[in-house]
Amino acid sequence: MTRVALLTNPTSGKGRGARGRAAALDVLRGTDLEVLDLVGRDAAEAAGLARDAVAPAGGDRVDALLVCGGDGLVHLAVQALAGTGTALGVVPAGTGNDVARYLDLPRRDPAEATHLALEALRSGRRRTIDLARSGDRWFVTVLAAGFDAVVNERANAMTRPRGQMRYNIATVAALRTFTPIRYTLDLDGEQVTLEAMMVAVGNGPSYGGGLRMTEGAVLDDGLLDVVVIGPMGKAELVRTYPRLFTGTHTTHPAYRHHRVRRVSIAAPGITTYADGERFGALPLTVECVPGALQVLAPPPTTAP
Repeated sequence: MTRVALLTNPTSGKGRGARGRAAALDVLRGTDLEVLDLVGRDAAEAAGLARDAVAPAGGDRVDALLVCGGDGLVHLAVQALAGTGTALGVVPAGTGNDVARYLDLPRRDPAEATHLALEALRSGRRRTIDLARSGDRWFVTVLAAGFDAVVNERANAMTRPRGQMRYNIATVAALRTFTPIRYTLDLDGEQVTLEAMMVAVGNGPSYGGGLRMTEGAVLDDGLLDVVVIGPMGKAELVRTYPRLFTGTHTTHPAYRHHRVRRVSIAAPGITTYADGERFGALPLTVECVPGALQVLAPPPTTAP
């Protein structure tokens, strides 16, 4: 019997995780699949549940792991799934849902997303995509290593307010003191030293709910897209930021874009974020691992 695990973060998306889980279970329980219903009360428990489903100490592993949550839960699941051959299904229930956007999945219809995952599982039409790896950690979307990472770090240190307003306040606070960062990059062996407002490494084109920082990145080309936004005044940074949602920042004079298989980044005082999760302090090295993840999704038809 085909075994499928559904891993849920019930608190994601202001409660959408719990509602998505109920819709997904309605679909799954109407099939002949063996379904494991896994709910993680926190990140550590969810990570353990994912590992146990994909690589159990005894018994059979699941044929697919469906995650009901946002990009953070996908990030967590990928740590267990990368390189295993067990497929990932995504039931979007977060606030950003960039991975679902990449895979052309409905972001407001968890039942339909579940149906699409099951169709791909039954037909054997799995998509294979690349992942980015740094040491023993993986990510799917974008690694932020500049002003955006500084904002995330500041927001995470705040206890209130909750929600988007916390990030708005953190952005304003960071702007008051932020100055261009001096980076050393190694781009497939070519060393570059420069100052920049942001450096980002993309396996896919967007993060943060559609911020198209690494516009043009492709999930299965075997390459990482490294974007550098050079020095600019604070007012210009504020004016340029909305262009990230449309990808039109690529015409700005401060924009630079490199496609590489491997990049090393060094800069003082920066803690990076990947898939929206705290990833690690610089310096670090990121490489593309082609075909590291199988996903249950329709064949690609349009740009994400």
